[in-house]
Amino acid sequence: MPVDLRAHIRDIPDFPRPGIVFKDITPLLLEPAALDAAVSELASYASGLGVDYVVAAEARGFVLGGALARELGAGFVPARKPGKLPHETVSAEYVLEYGIDALEVHADALAGGARVLIHDDLLATGGTACALCELVTGFGAEVAGCAFLVELSFLGGRARLSPHDVHALIDYRSE
Repeated sequence: MPVDLRAHIRDIPDFPRPGIVFKDITPLLLEPAALDAAVSELASYASGLGVDYVVAAEARGFVLGGALARELGAGFVPARKPGKLPHETVSAEYVLEYGIDALEVHADALAGGARVLIHDDLLATGGTACALCELVTGFGAEVAGCAFLVELSFLGGRARLSPHDVHALIDYRSE
């Protein structure tokens, strides 16, 4: 029987600030069948894309991103907050619904011609994913697709990622 992934997402009102309804994926991570289904469904989307690497954003993107890379037989590139990676880095800034941030990857993480799947747990306004796409294309690599567990489609992030292909397992069309 298929797993209802949406049933494993918890709403946390007013986090990280008033007016934001945070989509907490922790209940999904706690349930082995839901975790397995999420990774399998994301891998099913990406399996025909010829992915060499999965690039995922800190921190929740790491959880499914690493498992997804393993499932695809691809490498994993962690995109971290500034100052967290020990080697020379390349960075990109982005705007969140509630501030400005940046992500970095190691300067030797990708090479021209690599096919990359962008992954994060959630697509909201698209700022984080756009920064990841910018980092990937800055290396001369190609964004093969963008895969998310959750999409808040009412915030328009998918349009910001055009022309890249975007896939999400769960779509919230309104707050």
